[in-house]
Amino acid sequence: MQKLLLPLALAALVTHPAHAQTSADNRLLWSAANANIVEPTGQLTLPLALDLAFKLNPEITASMREIDASDGALRQAGIIPNPELETLVEDQQKAMRTTTVQLNQPIELGGKRSARITAAQRGREAAIAESNAKRADIRAAVITAFYDLLAAQERHRLAQTSVELAQRGTMAASRRVSAGKISPVDETKARVAESVVRIELVQAAGDELNARKRLATTWGSVTPRFSSVEALGDALPAMPPLEELTRRLQESPGLLRAKIEVERRQALTQIERSRRMPDATLSVGFKRDEQLGRDQAIFGVSIPLPFFDRNQGNVQEAAQRAHKAQDELTVTEVRLNSELAQAHALHATARAEVQLLQQEVLPGAQSAYDAATKGFELGKFNFLDVLDAQRTLLQGRSQYVKALSETHRAAAEIERIVGIADPLTTSLLPAAGAR
Repeated sequence: MQKLLLPLALAALVTHPAHAQTSADNRLLWSAANANIVEPTGQLTLPLALDLAFKLNPEITASMREIDASDGALRQAGIIPNPELETLVEDQQKAMRTTTVQLNQPIELGGKRSARITAAQRGREAAIAESNAKRADIRAAVITAFYDLLAAQERHRLAQTSVELAQRGTMAASRRVSAGKISPVDETKARVAESVVRIELVQAAGDELNARKRLATTWGSVTPRFSSVEALGDALPAMPPLEELTRRLQESPGLLRAKIEVERRQALTQIERSRRMPDATLSVGFKRDEQLGRDQAIFGVSIPLPFFDRNQGNVQEAAQRAHKAQDELTVTEVRLNSELAQAHALHATARAEVQLLQQEVLPGAQSAYDAATKGFELGKFNFLDVLDAQRTLLQGRSQYVKALSETHRAAAEIERIVGIADPLTTSLLPAAGAR
């Protein structure tokens, strides 16, 4: 009898073949290596900001934990059911007693184990796709916050320049009043204009501080240690044609995530269908009859009869959820195409605006202001002409900074939609030398 029980007992002890070592150990090493990362002081570059966000952002850590969890689910999906040891003693009198010992091993039928493994694999792929999408989102958030801060720094610098221009205008007006060439009212207007730009300077300083804090939050810092970000010049990000971007959209994290969800739901449906086939239970053991003084071998097979419960409700639910995932894939594809087209159009508009401001508006406004200031000092123009030229120049500079920021924001949004996630990868949208 021991010879009969030994093979089944050994089979029960055999574990599922070990999976390749998961990334959990690497994740622990990654976390330990990043635990001592300290935000630098001084000027911050965009690659360093991206590196900090990818290493310290808690949302990325959470998505990596989900991948580790899916590794465990995949490992569990391939494990066979445990055997069951059963003992039955009949009669309290030893001489009349019958003792039965048997081992019951459930046998999964209908492809349940393979269906579970497939569903777990799709679940792991979904976790990876979600992590990639999160990395792309955070990359876009860092780039947007970086350029927002860069624009805020430039507005602060322009506000300081505006104060200097206003002070020059006030001093010029004061000299003209002292010489009796203009009314003191013009000097008052000059001082009011100077006060207005001083208020704008205070507001610009506050906006810069808030922008610096927003950038620091992308890597989980409450109080930023860096003082400023590195200026990247006036080069604008080049933009591939919309048709090329639309083709690349098929491999974007958002769309891949929706496609994998369809496959995962289909795999879950297959699990429910496999459960329509009942499992068999193989029993083997021995029976000791004290009254007869002999041992009897026991073999048995039990199979539930699926007369009523054929798992039909769960099959219907899983199938409908698979159809729902397919519909959501269509919705996602339409939405991403729409967002991509809008971001592409916004980038083209902002880029054209930047180029127009660079080539025509700003040079003309600067020339008009210089001529008005010089003419005012020579007595050829009144002070209202100077104030008007100064206002036009400052508005043009402010509009230029806003358009430049919008161009980079649109480029970052396109990269997010298409799916640039790796901070060490060259940007999809390389900077163009032409302005």
